[in-house]
Amino acid sequence: MGLVLALVHGGAAATSVLLDPGAVVRWGLPATKALNNISIGVTIGGLIMAVWALSPKWKSAYNRSLNIAAVAAALWTISGALSTILTYISLDPDSWGSETFGARLWLFLTQVQVGQLALWSICIAAVVTVLTAGVRGQIGVLFVLLAAFAGLIPLASAGHAAGTAGHNLAVSAMLLHLGGASIWIGGLVVLAAVSPKLGRHLQAVTERYSSLALVSFLLVAFSGVANAVLRVGTWDQLFSTAYGQIVIWKAIGLILLGAAGAVNRLRLIRRLHASETAKRAFGWIVTCEFALMGMVSGFSAALGRTATPIPQQLSSDPTPAELLTGEPVPPEPTWLTYITVWRIDPIWLVVCAFALVLYFIGAWRLHRRGDRWPWHRTLLWSIGVLFLFWATNGAFNLYQTYLFSVHMTMHMMLTMLIPLFLVLGAPVTLCMRAITRRTDGSRGGREWILWAVHSPWGQFVAGPVVAAFIFAFSLVVFYYTPLFGWATRDHLGHQWMIVHFLISGYLFVQSLIGIDPGPNRPPYPVRLLFLVVTMAFHAFFGIFMMMGTGLQEADWYGAMGRTWGDSAIRDQQIGGAIAWGLGEFPTIVLALLVGLLWSRSDAKERRRSDRNAARTDEAELNAYNEMLAGLRHPVSDGPDKSADEASAEAENSKGSRA
Repeated sequence: MGLVLALVHGGAAATSVLLDPGAVVRWGLPATKALNNISIGVTIGGLIMAVWALSPKWKSAYNRSLNIAAVAAALWTISGALSTILTYISLDPDSWGSETFGARLWLFLTQVQVGQLALWSICIAAVVTVLTAGVRGQIGVLFVLLAAFAGLIPLASAGHAAGTAGHNLAVSAMLLHLGGASIWIGGLVVLAAVSPKLGRHLQAVTERYSSLALVSFLLVAFSGVANAVLRVGTWDQLFSTAYGQIVIWKAIGLILLGAAGAVNRLRLIRRLHASETAKRAFGWIVTCEFALMGMVSGFSAALGRTATPIPQQLSSDPTPAELLTGEPVPPEPTWLTYITVWRIDPIWLVVCAFALVLYFIGAWRLHRRGDRWPWHRTLLWSIGVLFLFWATNGAFNLYQTYLFSVHMTMHMMLTMLIPLFLVLGAPVTLCMRAITRRTDGSRGGREWILWAVHSPWGQFVAGPVVAAFIFAFSLVVFYYTPLFGWATRDHLGHQWMIVHFLISGYLFVQSLIGIDPGPNRPPYPVRLLFLVVTMAFHAFFGIFMMMGTGLQEADWYGAMGRTWGDSAIRDQQIGGAIAWGLGEFPTIVLALLVGLLWSRSDAKERRRSDRNAARTDEAELNAYNEMLAGLRHPVSDGPDKSADEASAEAENSKGSRA
């Protein structure tokens, strides 16, 4: 019903004057997209409930959740294929029924970006279908879930025209929107389906889903606002255009869903185990939520076929920078620019917000139960997260597209500066102390973190030798392979770059000065050796880039058409100096911290030895002295004899002769 209403109101169902694809395509394409969205949601919902809320010991409920996910994944694949075909027909209606339809469709799937993204989505959905049908272990299901989330990336990328203004912002916001909606809707469907099999575990599972739903609601609300701002533009267009009015309908549905979830979370869930009335009320509210979710899903599908108030196209006379990035070259940066200018990345804004909030919640839990958590660790973690927010949402995120030197500064912050503060915050230790351990066989945050830390792969990657190798050689592998071009041109590549350098820096710093659980750390002299070697490698890399005369990604940094600042090659050489100079300061701090920890370790060992000596009356020292005495006076024929014993034996011998 919501789909039909929005299609009619938005004009997407009206006959087109030019290249009308027909009623079947006009109505069938948004319908298949709505089915595709719901199928994705149920797939992800079934997988995440199995990973987060259900225990494999509850075989009936656990297997039902995975079976539902498998069926939904198959529908995801089929509906994705149908919507792709209908999308192509809507773009080229004359090809339908012709002899060349198959060849032209294949050309669309392999040569046109929209078709390529659709093909990727179908292939990922097919892989997820096969894996969901065969995998039953929780760890395996976790990787299937990650694959399902990866299937959202092509859909998010296709939701906004590449090369147009705000493309990266739109893709990030859409990815958050799809992920949050999938967990929320799909999780509720699976919860309703498995609830008859849960028995006394219903309340616990519902509480776990409720936590997921709360996070999903926040993600959907935030990303929805970001998408609306990007596509609608002004308040007048929000109320005066069909697209804006459908956005308002969708927002009203979201608010009602949030209210229903709040009633369940605050009033009903805690009474499920003891009150039949609460169970019936909970069931009625869930039914209403399904109806609202169906309406909102229809609105979402219709929005994809409705013209946006802000057209997604380049200007009529684009500059070189607009052709490459979709946006004009910004003004020349100043020192003040790096404080006042912001370019928000919704994904990293959300990551930083959750990192701060969850850390504060963990520290507050310890404080509330009387345990002590060092205030300086909270402060250091907060500083690290704020630096991360600045690097990924501030002027660095804007100017790194146009200046290699700014890109290198951002890289050094991600791999050298930010991990130093995050490691000293000891987040894993805080999680182990603040999160309640589950005893029913399911896995929560504590269990999954412990698995990641102690798994063979985690132990291998976090080992000091491997961590140092990844930390050092990532520079060469990244900047002198096509990875750099991918990270420069593609939003997905840029996100991968941030994650990779942040994790590689974190693992290296953790292997040197971290207190969180992990692989056995080497002795302090070896740690200093690793640090000196990586410092030398960084210096060599920076000097090599400073002296270089070949421009990296010349068809990008050299083709921006900047009228201010240094030349592209000079800016790259400045970037090399930044890699050498800026990277050395955190390294020196690391060396000082390793030396400080070494000194404290020696002092602690001396105090332990003194306490042991006092407790045992220096038995260890006496035994050591006796051992040395034995080495100085060895006796080959037997045990040593004292002088008195030797004299007594001599007297006895004389007496016997007499």
